[in-house]
Amino acid sequence: MERGEGSRKFPGGEEPNTKNASNNVTSTADVGPSSVPLKRGRGRPKGSQNSKKSKQSDRLIKWVPLFQGSINKVNQETGNDELVSSLMMRFNAVRRRLSQVKNVRGEVSTALRTFKDLQLRTNTKARVVPIGTNFMKVEDSGEDKRLAISVVSSGKNADEAQDPDSLIYTGFGGQESDQKLDRMNLSLVEALKKKSVVRVIRAVEDEKRSQGNVYIYDGLYSITDMWEEKSANGFKVFKFRFVRQPDQKPAFGVWKSIEQWKEGVITRLGLVLEDLSDGAENLKVSLVNEVDDEKGPSSFSYITSLKHSVVDVPPMRNGGEFPYVDKVLVTRRPMIYECGDSCPCSNDCKNKMIGTGLKFSLEVFKTLDRGWGLRSLDPIRAGSFICEFAGDIIQKGNEETDDYIFDSSRVSKSFQWNYEPELVGEDASAKVSEVISCPAIPFLISAKKSGNVARFMNHKKGVWCIHIGCFAIKHIPPLMELTYDYGAFRGYGKKKTCLCRSKKCSGSF
Repeated sequence: MERGEGSRKFPGGEEPNTKNASNNVTSTADVGPSSVPLKRGRGRPKGSQNSKKSKQSDRLIKWVPLFQGSINKVNQETGNDELVSSLMMRFNAVRRRLSQVKNVRGEVSTALRTFKDLQLRTNTKARVVPIGTNFMKVEDSGEDKRLAISVVSSGKNADEAQDPDSLIYTGFGGQESDQKLDRMNLSLVEALKKKSVVRVIRAVEDEKRSQGNVYIYDGLYSITDMWEEKSANGFKVFKFRFVRQPDQKPAFGVWKSIEQWKEGVITRLGLVLEDLSDGAENLKVSLVNEVDDEKGPSSFSYITSLKHSVVDVPPMRNGGEFPYVDKVLVTRRPMIYECGDSCPCSNDCKNKMIGTGLKFSLEVFKTLDRGWGLRSLDPIRAGSFICEFAGDIIQKGNEETDDYIFDSSRVSKSFQWNYEPELVGEDASAKVSEVISCPAIPFLISAKKSGNVARFMNHKKGVWCIHIGCFAIKHIPPLMELTYDYGAFRGYGKKKTCLCRSKKCSGSF
């Protein structure tokens, strides 16, 4: 999860529990979008395409008449998986839209304030503050004291050693004078005395962005020691040693292992091939089997894209705006129009994404019971392009024995992903349609004989395909399997049992 993506600064300043935050299952909880229109100011056009420049405060929404998307008091305090997923999806949609609007600065803080004012938040009883240490009040011998319950290791508090099993955390203050044993520092001392557990979130630099961090929930730690040191500027600082509790799933440890694999420091366990694409892709696609002795999938020719004619289309076809901001899709539409190969721009063209190669280091791996699957070694932000579905166009009726089919006529369950116009100060009538109809002439793409990494994406509700480009519906942490919804069975072809185990799955496709 990333700063600027609602990962550390959650709507209302809260953090959903980490199991929810990393779940890759599509959620459409009963926190529906609002459909009540707002009155426009005099002379203001619909949407934002021709809007005059406005101050940042114009985008702060403190109240929406008859707002339909509110959350009740109980769910604000304690949320479930679906509520957390739905709320995070709504928040990120608003943040992306604010990033697209040129006259808005601080899109994250603007979105946070809007969600806070409208009470669009959950898990307030298990919150993590935006910076540093969070605490709770406890009574000790009739005296109220602060007890640290979570820390964020970033900035001046961060541990440069980056040991996955321990953490040296620097106290607060010390920039202009000696640190004092009060407030946040004192809450850490109380946790040491009581030997209570503390949740730890670690920050690492985001390699895919020019600035910003990725934040990783690293589980429960205990504070085992404390001491004083002199900082580089000569002031006294407090140091706290955190030790990770045993028998927890690795989190930051996985991150460090991936870093060492990439640098060649250690060998990837179960590595079969370093590059399945044999140089066809701009990034290596590793092949890994940690399950059995199978040496790879059935033979196929690796191609990077579906061969078809293209035409250059101006961005006005996308509602008058570029569909991507910072290489992330802002809104999904029935069709996204991109520049073709004859576009005079480079691969940095703001209207070109699908034909510019892989953006993440992907890995084909052997699953326990679903054959070969696909996952990423990098974190993937919601809206990021993952890969194209490459293959051969075949005729209907030839797919009976083909397990590598993309069928444009299949219908996936609808869900809300785009931003709600009311939450960014726009009319409800400016809402972008998400209805994706079947094409007039349905087509099948087979990746059985020729294909790319997309042929290994198993079925699950979590990633969607727009035309033949696969985009992330939500933040996806490293080594989580990449999947997409194959669509509903239409009564023809061979019906297959699904093993994805998603709560939203119908059981077959």
